[in-house]
Amino acid sequence: MMNVAVIGVGSMGKNHARIYADLPDVRLAGVADANPAAAETVAERYRTTPYTDYRAMLDAEKPAAVSIVTPTVEHLNVAKEVIERGIHLLIEKPIAFQLDEAQKIIELARAAGVKLMIGHIERFNPAIQALKSRLDAGELGRVFQIDARRQGPFPARVKDVGVVIDLAVHDLDIMRYLTGADVRRVFAETERRIHSTYEDLLEGLVRFEDGTVGTLAINWLTPTKIRELVVTGEKGMFRADYLTQDLYFYENATATAGGWDALRILRGVSEGRMVRYVVRKQEPLRAELEAFISAVANDLPAPVSGEDGLQALILAQALVKAGQTYTVVQMNG
Repeated sequence: MMNVAVIGVGSMGKNHARIYADLPDVRLAGVADANPAAAETVAERYRTTPYTDYRAMLDAEKPAAVSIVTPTVEHLNVAKEVIERGIHLLIEKPIAFQLDEAQKIIELARAAGVKLMIGHIERFNPAIQALKSRLDAGELGRVFQIDARRQGPFPARVKDVGVVIDLAVHDLDIMRYLTGADVRRVFAETERRIHSTYEDLLEGLVRFEDGTVGTLAINWLTPTKIRELVVTGEKGMFRADYLTQDLYFYENATATAGGWDALRILRGVSEGRMVRYVVRKQEPLRAELEAFISAVANDLPAPVSGEDGLQALILAQALVKAGQTYTVVQMNG
C-alpha cells in the first residue's frame, strides 16, 4: 500500500484526492490546503487527514508520492520542500511560473533521485492516445498541419497567469508529443478583453523543424467549451474531440487511390470516406495518476518528464513574448 498526499485541494486538487482514494494499493494519507474549510471538506469526503500546513503533513504522514496542485507561482517553493524529503512528485501543469524556476525544480529532483512528473493531462486522453498510435503507424503519411482549438468561458480559478500559460501549454505539449519535433519559430497575436492582468485570447502560429505548421486558437471568451485538435497530412485528416473522446478520420481519396506523390500535381486532394474510430473512454486524470503511481512503484521513467514541462513552458513564454512585441520569436532548438 503506497501512501500518497495532495497539496492544494481546489477545483483540480480535489479530483486528485478523489482518484487517489479510489486507486487500488494506494492510501490517501492526507490533504493540505491553506484554506482550512477546503482541506476539511475533502478530507472528510475521502476519509483522510486535513492539514493547513503542507510541511506538517509531509513530516507526519511521510508519503511516498504527492501531487502538487497549488497556484503556479507556488510550485517551486512547494516542490523544494517535497524533494528535500525524498518524496516523488507530480506537479500540475505548467511546471512553474518562470523558466529558471522550472529548471531549478528539474535539477533538484535529479539530484535527489526522485521521480518528477508534470500533469499534462491531455496526453492521457484516450482520443489523443489513439491518434498518436495511428500517426506512429504511418496512417496519415507525412503530417502537414496541426490545428488546436481550446476555447471556453473565463475561469474564476485562474488569477496568476494568462490563457497562454494556463491553456496553450496543453496544445504545445501535445503538438510536440505527436510530431516528436522541436520548434523553429513562433508568432502570436494576443489580446486582453476581460482578464484584468493577463491575455485572454491567443491566435498562435508554430513552425516545427520537420516542416509541420501548428496553429492555436485559444481564449477565455467563448460561452461554450471547445476542445478540438485537427491533424492534416498526405492521406487525409484526423479530428480529435477532447471532450467526447472521439477520433475521426477524413480520407483524402486521391492519396489512397493511387499514391500521393503520383497524383498530387494532377488531382490534389479529394473527399473520401469518413471513419469514426471506436475509442475506449476513460477519465484522463485517472489514467495520468495511475501512470504516475506505476512509475513510482516500478521505478520507471515518468511518462511526462520535467523536461517536457519545461519545453512546453518555453514555447508558451515565447508566444507571450511574440504577442507583446509583434515579432516572430526564433527558438534555439
